[in-house]
Amino acid sequence: MDLSYVLVTPVRNEEATIGTTIECVIAQTVVPKEWVIVSDESTDRTDTIVRDFAARVPYIRLLRLERRPHRSFASVVHATEAGVRALSAADYHFIGLLDADVRFSNNYFEEMLRRFEREPALGLAGGLVVDVVQGKRHRAGQSLRDVAGAVQLYRRACFESLGGLVPLPEGGWDTITCVQARMNGFRTRTVEELEVEHLKPRNAAEGDVWKRHRQLGARAYAVGSHPVFEFTKCAYRCFQRPLLIGGAMRFAGFVNCYLKRKKRQLSPDVIHFIRDEQMKRLLMNGFHSKKDPR
Repeated sequence: MDLSYVLVTPVRNEEATIGTTIECVIAQTVVPKEWVIVSDESTDRTDTIVRDFAARVPYIRLLRLERRPHRSFASVVHATEAGVRALSAADYHFIGLLDADVRFSNNYFEEMLRRFEREPALGLAGGLVVDVVQGKRHRAGQSLRDVAGAVQLYRRACFESLGGLVPLPEGGWDTITCVQARMNGFRTRTVEELEVEHLKPRNAAEGDVWKRHRQLGARAYAVGSHPVFEFTKCAYRCFQRPLLIGGAMRFAGFVNCYLKRKKRQLSPDVIHFIRDEQMKRLLMNGFHSKKDPR
């Protein structure tokens, strides 16, 4: 089986971390055939750092975008798809969407590809993302059937079956790709034993902790989360750091969108599939254990 892969990384003003991520990739035991790093109008030293590496590493290429429209979480999707279109390699079998603020072991991609080789039905996988904030490690709460957008690695057939990424202004494109992959008959999985360190707080661009968690609630609404599932999830999150604030603000963000009846971009079929999965998780875990239903 051919285990060749390509990478696409959207980036904006990541001078503090992009060098670390690049060093992790070029140290891999199995390196990519091509890596397109898409700078979305970066104004710091990000482009300079990428160009310096590209001058020494033949498979790294910088693509800079200019005069971008109004910014939102959808900008990440637009930059990513620009990178996918810019790929020149044609004979690859896996494509990875990689953030510019992550760190992982030298054999990360080799081990990930072995999982795909052993499991032909696996269409989308990634390592377990652990947030590193002020030197402390925090495991992100998510279902192991889903894969964090920071490290999504696709079998090419699975990626192409999506028909493109969904540019939701509230974010959540990575949740939708997992759902769509399963709807298309592929398996999706986070590989717990392969940890990836995320080097800054999630949703950092949204500002303080209050705004970040409130925005997560708006995102949950946008991706069609069931109100019962979201209430249960937020209740559990109240007992996680930041205590009370995280869960309460997330629920406030969700309820605000719900009361306003904000229009969702997703099709009814996708929303139905998401809610059906969520309620099954609640029945299996949430109502019968002390675990976060995720």
